[in-house]
Amino acid sequence: MAISEADGKLLWGRAAGVCSNPACRTDLTAILQGAESYNVGEMAHIIARSEDGPRGEPGGGYNLYENLILLCPTCHRHIDKSPDGTFTADQLHQWKREHESAIRLRMSEVVYEELSDLKSEVAKLLMENHMIWEQYGPQSKIAREDPGSNAYKIWNFRKLDTVIPNNQKITNMIEANIKLLDADDYKVFLLFKNHATSFEANQYCRVSSYALFPDEFSERFQ
Repeated sequence: MAISEADGKLLWGRAAGVCSNPACRTDLTAILQGAESYNVGEMAHIIARSEDGPRGEPGGGYNLYENLILLCPTCHRHIDKSPDGTFTADQLHQWKREHESAIRLRMSEVVYEELSDLKSEVAKLLMENHMIWEQYGPQSKIAREDPGSNAYKIWNFRKLDTVIPNNQKITNMIEANIKLLDADDYKVFLLFKNHATSFEANQYCRVSSYALFPDEFSERFQ
């Protein structure tokens, strides 16, 4: 059984499109620019599918998110071709766990003295997300005028490696500075947080509907 689309997206999203080796941290989707865009990341097995493979065990490992780690091609080859015991399954699980945790917690310790400073940083992340949506989203000019383009591929990867992490950063930043918000700010933040959570969940497992981005959030946080 091949790696499912849901497991693949979950891995890419949780790793934010970055190699999970702490000594590497290569951006695996930086090459997504030209007409022939593609990603360079590889979904590596922690426990090999084959019993005889790297870190193999009786019965082999599964093609599931829990047994996969996102790596660049160089790290993948280096790890799998190293002598037995050089890189253990426990070590790779630890890399994955610590990397994904760091991604989820980014900007959670940043404290501002002024609400204007917080809103300024939030606005920058919203601007990046909006630019990506305008360039590659379903309603972008290239998607409408050239249905055969690879804009949808870029959009799918950018949702995972930039938009979702940016949404998490925004949530973390605001929660770390919640005391600066008045009641109206807090209300629209809750709307945004609901959107961010459901938007991410929809990337991993399609749902019939999810909370759309609240326009009033960008109006207040700019």
